[in-house]
Amino acid sequence: MERTLDDHDFIVSKTDTKGRIVYANRIFIELSGYREDELIGEHHNIIRHPDMPRSVFKLLWDQIAAGNEFLGYVKNMARDGSFYWVMATVTPDRSGRSEIGGFTSVRRKPRKEAVAAAAGLYQDMLAAETTAGARDAIAAGTGVLEQALNGRSYEAFVLAL
Repeated sequence: MERTLDDHDFIVSKTDTKGRIVYANRIFIELSGYREDELIGEHHNIIRHPDMPRSVFKLLWDQIAAGNEFLGYVKNMARDGSFYWVMATVTPDRSGRSEIGGFTSVRRKPRKEAVAAAAGLYQDMLAAETTAGARDAIAAGTGVLEQALNGRSYEAFVLAL
C-alpha cells in the first residue's frame, strides 16, 4: 500500500554522523508509523525499503561525508510495510567552522513522473546488485547508474526527472 505526502508537507529528521536519528518531526513520525521513542536513537535505515539499491545510499553517504548536499528520490517503508516516495535533500550540519556534526534531511512530495523514472532506474540498479552478489553489489549498481547518467552529475539527472 502506498502512502503519499500532502503537497505542502515536509518531512524533517536529523541524525548524528553515524546516521542515528536524533530528531524527527511530526509528519515523519506519522508517515513512518513509528512512535518518536522508537525512532530516536535508531539508524535512519529503519525506514529503508528493500527496493532501494545499496549503491544509491553509498552515493548519498559519500556526498554528505564529503560535506556536500545530496538530492535524490528515495522509497521508504513504514512500520506496517506500506511505502512512500520522497524527494530528499540531505545536508551536513557543521559544528564549528568545518567539522560535520550530523545531517539534516528534508523530504517533500515528489512528482509522479520523477518517481516512475527513478523507480525504473532503481529496479535496474537493484537487479545488477543482486546478480553481482553481496561483495560486488555496490559497484554493479553504480555502473548501471553511471551509464544512465551519461556523464551528468546525479544531482543534474535528478533535477531533470
